Amino acid sequence: MTNGSIRIGIGGWTFEPWRGTFYPEGLTHKRELEYASRQLTAIEINGTYYSSFKPATFAGWAATAPEGFVYAVKGSRFVTNRKLLAEAGESVQRFVGQGLTELGDKLGPILWQFMATKKFDADDFRAFLALLPRTQDGMHLRHAVQVRHDSFHVPEFVAMCREAGVAIVYADSPQYPALADITGDFVYARLEAGEDDNPLCYPESDFPRWLEAARVWAAGGRPDGLPYVTEDAPKAEPRETFIFFIHGGKVRAPAAAQELIRRLG
Repeated sequence: MTNGSIRIGIGGWTFEPWRGTFYPEGLTHKRELEYASRQLTAIEINGTYYSSFKPATFAGWAATAPEGFVYAVKGSRFVTNRKLLAEAGESVQRFVGQGLTELGDKLGPILWQFMATKKFDADDFRAFLALLPRTQDGMHLRHAVQVRHDSFHVPEFVAMCREAGVAIVYADSPQYPALADITGDFVYARLEAGEDDNPLCYPESDFPRWLEAARVWAAGGRPDGLPYVTEDAPKAEPRETFIFFIHGGKVRAPAAAQELIRRLG
C-alpha cells in the first residue's frame, strides 16, 4: 500500500525563546518563517485563532515557504468559544473568506479547537459540522476538530464526524482525555505532553512509538495502544498525516519535530 504524506511541525514560528535554541544567533525576525519552513514540513498557524489577516499576508506566507510545505490554520475563537455553535455560521464564513485560499497548495486542514469546558451537545455539534464549508474560492477545504471534554467520548460523536468527513484530532495531552478514532481522509495529531527540561521535548524512548504511529496512520491503519471509542474503522487507504509538537513551554517543540523528521528519513 502506498503511504500518505507525513507532515511534521510545530505551532507558530514567532517565539522569543526559540531564538538561539531553534533559530540561529543573528537570524533576523523577518526571516524566521523562511528558516522554520525549511527545517520542518508543516506549521500550525496560531495567530488566526485570535484575529483575522489580510489576503496579502496569507500570500506572503505561501511565498516564503518552500514547495511541498503545508500550513494548518487554527479556526477563530469567535466560532468555537460560544454557547451555541449552531449560530456560528456568519463567523465561519468570515473566517474562511478572509484570504486563506491565498495559501494555495500550501493550505492544509483548518483546526477548530474547543475549550475543555465545552460539553457534547449532539444536535448543536451536528449543526456546527454542517456549517463547515467544503470549498472556498474553488478550493477544497478540510476540517479537524479538537475536543477536550469526556462527554465527546461516545460513538455518536465519532459517527457524526465520520459522516461529515471531519477529522477528530488525536491529542496526546497530560491534561485532557484523548480520542484517536479516525474519521476523516487525513489524520491530525497534536503531541502536547512534551517538557522543556527534555532536550527532545519527549523522552527519546518515545520516538519509536510516534514513528510507528505516523507510518500506520499514513498507510491507512489504526495504531495500537491508542484510546478509541469504537472498534469501527474507516476504509484502510493512505491518509495525509499531520503531527504537531505543541507543549506547554514550547521551547523544545522544534527539536522534537526535527528528530521525528530525521527518523522518518
